[in-house]
Amino acid sequence: MNVRRADKIITAMETRDGAGVRLRRSLGQSQTARHDPFLLLDEFNSDNPDDYIAGFPSHPHRGFETVTYMLDGRMLHEDHLGNRGELKPGGVQWMTAARGIIHSEMPQQVDGLLRGFQLWINLPAKMKMNQANYRDIPPDEVPAAKLPGGGQAHVIAGVFTTDQGSTTGAVAESATDVLYVDLRLTPGEVLDCQLPPTNNAMLYVHTGDARTGPEDAEKSIHRSQAVLLASGDRLRIQAGDDGAGILLLSAEPIGEPVVQHGPFVMNTSEEIKQAMRDYRDGTLVEGRG
Repeated sequence: MNVRRADKIITAMETRDGAGVRLRRSLGQSQTARHDPFLLLDEFNSDNPDDYIAGFPSHPHRGFETVTYMLDGRMLHEDHLGNRGELKPGGVQWMTAARGIIHSEMPQQVDGLLRGFQLWINLPAKMKMNQANYRDIPPDEVPAAKLPGGGQAHVIAGVFTTDQGSTTGAVAESATDVLYVDLRLTPGEVLDCQLPPTNNAMLYVHTGDARTGPEDAEKSIHRSQAVLLASGDRLRIQAGDDGAGILLLSAEPIGEPVVQHGPFVMNTSEEIKQAMRDYRDGTLVEGRG
């Protein structure tokens, strides 16, 4: 058994995106703050409508996937393919931009708490120009596995495995074998679970605090911190005195060059220039209108 150690800790920084939505950005705050294939992780969390009401008006993407997961509040997705989905607490939007998609994400409330996450997952070169795809996953389709210590694991994607058994998420298969789990640990609870040894893995603490790593080399992790994990086949986490809410992310690394310009993620600078020309000329996407 090889328990994964905390290799690097990235504290989320405050920023604004879209039409002024206030965010905490961990992955993606710099070109080196990535963990192949994970490119960006934003947390939005405010009960002040001035921080979110303008939302994310119509904008393009190419070359990767976005996963939006809501904890509180409601968000409406609409895209050029005619897809329309209203995200509610516990719901997920899984969007494969691939060759191109133009969409908007707008809050469906004028007050109250809006809280959730957006994750960007890279696609391998052979899939970047595939047809775009969208899936709306309502809360009741996200399995909740009971943990031995009393907590829960909300399994969005992949297969989550402990010594007590496995739970398959709402998205069973993905381009990079993504495991995406929202762990809700009770005070002092210890979680020990399996991870594919060849996958990259990371944690993001959204509530409380915890410790992770082998018992003789634990590191403390706190709210709004992303933790990039070293190699290994198991994960050990111990929640703090107030419990912890932690996103667990794992996936197969792609191992290809990454060139990003705003909402476009490709393998070369020329491909980025082509994406910009396609967007300018109205040919970024297929099936528009």
